[in-house]
Parts: sequence; C-alpha cells; structure tokens
Amino acid sequence: MNWNIYTVPSSFLSIRVAIALMLTEFLAGIGGYMAIEGYGLIDAFYMTVITISTVGFSEVQPLNPLGRLFTSSLIIVNIGIFAYVLAAFSYYVIQGEIFKNMHLNHINSSIDKLQDHIILCGYGKYGREIAMHFNKHKLQFVVLDVDPTKIEQLQKSVEKTLYLEDDATHDEALLKAGIKRAHALISALPDDSDNVFVVLSARQINPKLNIISRAKDPKSQKKLFMAGADHVVMPEQIGGFYMATLVSKPGAVEFFSFITNEYRSDIGFEEVTFEHLPIECRGRSLSQLNIRESTGANVIGYKAPDGHYEVNPAPDTVLGPGSSYIVLGSNQQLKQLRYYLEHYPEKIM
Repeated sequence: MNWNIYTVPSSFLSIRVAIALMLTEFLAGIGGYMAIEGYGLIDAFYMTVITISTVGFSEVQPLNPLGRLFTSSLIIVNIGIFAYVLAAFSYYVIQGEIFKNMHLNHINSSIDKLQDHIILCGYGKYGREIAMHFNKHKLQFVVLDVDPTKIEQLQKSVEKTLYLEDDATHDEALLKAGIKRAHALISALPDDSDNVFVVLSARQINPKLNIISRAKDPKSQKKLFMAGADHVVMPEQIGGFYMATLVSKPGAVEFFSFITNEYRSDIGFEEVTFEHLPIECRGRSLSQLNIRESTGANVIGYKAPDGHYEVNPAPDTVLGPGSSYIVLGSNQQLKQLRYYLEHYPEKIM
C-alpha cells in the first residue's frame, strides 16, 4: 500500500513568524488582564506567563466571568501558536536550517569584509584548478556558481573557500560577491554566451576591474574583448599548441613546464609594476635597481604601456606608468625581491 504523506511546505514555517506570534500573544495577554481585571503590569505579566505555560499556579485574585472567558480564549489560541512554534523550530533543527543559515550568514559577513579580492565565476574543471592555485598562494577570492552539486563539491573540499550559490550572470550576484571592491574577476563558465554576459555586466559595474574570461569558440574571443575582457583564454587552443610544440621543441617546452610546475619546482615568476614600485625606485633604470645583485632574481621581460613585450630588457630600461618587469627566480629569491623593494629602497639610492 502506498501512503501519501502530506508535509507542510517550508515556506509556511518561519522562525520570525513564530517569534512574532509568541510576542503578540504575550502582549495581548498582559493588555487583556490589565484592561479586564485591572491588574498592574507585574500581576498581568505573572498571569500571562502561568496561563500560556499552563503550569497551574493560582490566580492573583479570583477572575470575574469576563476574565475567565479571556483566559480560556488565551489558552485555546496558545495551543495553535505553540503547535506552529514547535513545528517551525523542529523543521529548522531537523533539516539543519538553523546551522545552514548561521553558516551562510558567516560567509556573507566574511565576503562583506573582503577588499581587492578575486571573483571566480564557475567551479567546473577549470574553476577547481584556479581555486586550488588561489588557495595555495593564499589569495582572497569568492566562488560564484549556480549548480548545487558543484557547491557541494566545494563544501567538501579541504580548503575553506568563500562561495555564493547564485547565478553569476545576474548583477545582484556580482554585487553580493563584492564586485565594486574586487581587484579581478575570472569568468570560467562552460558557455561562451554566459561568459560574455558576465564580462559585460562586470565591466559596467566596475570599470577598473581586471577581467579574465574563458572561451571555447574562437568567434567568441572578439565578442568577449568587445564586452570588456582584459584577457581571453582558450584552454583547448593552449592545449593543442602545447602538444604540437612538444614535437617541434620538446626540450624548451619541458623546461618551461618544469619551472611553472608548482609541485615539482620552486621556480616562479613575479610581475613588478610601476604602480607597485616604491617612490624611491621610480625613474631609475634597471641597472640602478640592482635587482639581480641584491636578490638573485632575473628580469627576463619588460611590458610596455601599449602591451608590447621586450625579452631581456636593456640595462637602461626605465619603468613608466602602465609598464612592468617580468622577473624569474626561486621562491626564496622572489620573496627577497618583494622584501627588498618594500623595505630597503635606500640600498639603491
């Protein structure tokens, strides 16, 4: 035999409504006893408490007929209110809604405190790799994904990651993720049209945002740039180029793969921009900065303000607004570079 059990929809059960009903009943009881029996505030409070709780203590004074009728009505109404309150609290406890809401409130509070963070739209196969990289480098970021299964995967991960289960194509979701305070946004959604929509919305909300987007179709690349993306990455194209180059230049590719592999090598890259250069260092040539002599790291590239790159820049190269150096070195050398530029600008004077 099949039993169809009717369950009350969760939309009918609200903690706020339950508290409001209890408070209303309490105030109505106090007001009723003061008006009908002429009780003072303390006596009316006492009578309301013993009536609602049904503990059975004696009245402050014998009730008149109208007072007995009011008390009876209060008890009957209280049965319904108590049943609703019990159902609401039971649902929220059994279903874990209380702890879930506490967790979501904690996440929203943490997101509201973020500044210069990164918004990652999409937690698919590329999004997970990106999140893993950000966690390894201790970068502040928020994941946006509308798929509950992907959010569940994120929740089960070892790293504690801030997330929002929301549609990244909606402006409200981007605003909740703190896009106005963010430093960068990565749109790694599986559909190119969704990525175009996200990039367009993000650029309108925050014109200074650094926006990076994924694309599958080469035709979408131009549209993404027109929508406002600063960089468009085509993973399939990069993968094909990598495999082809392994045939023509295997040694060079394997070396580059080695130095960029965070798990097998301690070698990394650092970008030193003009904006992050200490004031004492600005206007000085590469030779005057003494980067290699002081830190052991090597400047292997120069990015001009127009986006043009120069490999192995000349010693007299000077950084200007919008330009940067690309530096190669071990993790220790790059750490020493950051410390050197931040704390010891007087060494290059």
